[in-house]
Amino acid sequence: MIGLLFTLLVIGVVAGYLARLLVMGPDPIGFWRTVLLGIVGSLISGILASLIFYGKLMIGLSGPLAAVPGAIIALLIYRKVKFGSIMPPRDVLRGHRPPDPRS
Repeated sequence: MIGLLFTLLVIGVVAGYLARLLVMGPDPIGFWRTVLLGIVGSLISGILASLIFYGKLMIGLSGPLAAVPGAIIALLIYRKVKFGSIMPPRDVLRGHRPPDPRS
């Protein structure tokens, strides 16, 4: 059990930070969200690999470097859901929000 948690932590750190480095633009997420991003990326890569190589859906993890493409996909989905675009606006990233025109 401890070995699995340690493996998930390593995969999450490596894949999450590599994905954040490879995708342009800053991301206002902290350490634990980066780890979660890497773990989700590992799951996405594992599922896609099972579909491509075995022709059936199997849930599994991929290694840290194989998880990077999945983490990139997860990061782009996160940005699209959170900001409405895969490139967050600069004013949101700096913590400055434009005044609300309704008020």
